[in-house]
Amino acid sequence: MKNIFPLLLFIFTITFSKAQNKINWLSFEEGIAQLKKQPKPLLIDVYTDWCGWCKKMDVTTYSNQTIIQAINDNFYAIKLNGEEKEDITFKDYTFKFKENGRRGYHELAAALMNGKLSFPTTIFLTDNAEVLQSIPGYLDKIKLEKIIAYFSSKNYKKTKWEDFEKNFKSKL
Repeated sequence: MKNIFPLLLFIFTITFSKAQNKINWLSFEEGIAQLKKQPKPLLIDVYTDWCGWCKKMDVTTYSNQTIIQAINDNFYAIKLNGEEKEDITFKDYTFKFKENGRRGYHELAAALMNGKLSFPTTIFLTDNAEVLQSIPGYLDKIKLEKIIAYFSSKNYKKTKWEDFEKNFKSKL
């Protein structure tokens, strides 16, 4: 009996630490509320339930410990369903779901992506909720790590992407 306690403690520690190592995803409304309390840039993952690349990005890119830490340390992370049915009010405008063909789309997702609906899309906003960049498509952990570093360090203000990417040192 004596020997089982350390084993149980080890299993609990492993399980608990893994549960803590996730991106702190917020709804859009929660992210904006946090932003108002304490300014910090936003990273928005625009996805749909049917999108295979969105699911792959969740399983591969967003599960990487370096990516998790970089996002949690530097951004409010928001998951936004591009086909969200609920209204979302942002900057004194209420964005709604719009029927369009078989599925439809949410106006906020369309607005943040400049009308170019593509899933997944990763969007970076300043700590004033202004769009910095909308990046459509699947991003692997290596590409996303560079992009996160570029925006979190505010290199976009002084360095061209090409120069930053050339000199970037990965932590992966």
